[in-house]
Amino acid sequence: MITADLFAAALAPVRQDESLCEGAMVLRGFALASEAALLQALDVIVAQAPFRHLVTPGGFRMSVAMTNAGPLGWVSDRRGYRYDPIDPDSGKPWPSMPAAFLRLAAEAAAYAGFAGFVPDACLINRYEAGTRLSLHQDRDEHDLGQPIVSVSLGIPAVFLFGGLQRSDRAQRVPLAHGDVVVWGGPARLRYHGVLPLKPNHHDVLGDCRINLTFRRAS
Repeated sequence: MITADLFAAALAPVRQDESLCEGAMVLRGFALASEAALLQALDVIVAQAPFRHLVTPGGFRMSVAMTNAGPLGWVSDRRGYRYDPIDPDSGKPWPSMPAAFLRLAAEAAAYAGFAGFVPDACLINRYEAGTRLSLHQDRDEHDLGQPIVSVSLGIPAVFLFGGLQRSDRAQRVPLAHGDVVVWGGPARLRYHGVLPLKPNHHDVLGDCRINLTFRRAS
């Protein structure tokens, strides 16, 4: 006779993790167990530091809205791209990094082979239908030996994961609510981006996608 616990285990979905290359993994549904805590913490952050559209050094308005949490926040303006401890809109420090954020980032990094990851910056992007993120490298951080942990929440997106040159052919990686991508080591400086989002709807987050990108900036 099968027990209730064994029956539940048999029905539980099996997460299908994917290797993108050496040093890079997609952890399917890794953030789902933390969903409630993540969304509650996100509401607190956005109440203190609302989403805004930054301007590139060239003067173009970014289509993706953003905010930050943690000791350092990523900002862009006419002076360039950089990390700053102060929210330029409020003149106050960025909201503190929630415990749920730190725990998820550390667990995902460790699962992907990067133990001991303690992020000091979480860039929070909000995508709506039609918005995109062009191919780029994350290289404003001081210690490039630390990985990047990227968490997808809300409507689906297609993540572009390229090579070490902008011209390298990029993989197209579909991402759903709760998926986490981790890359570091030999993959740390690979180009990456997001294709324009298609209209969609998520039961909790509505018509948008939220991306949490954890980094060790200092």
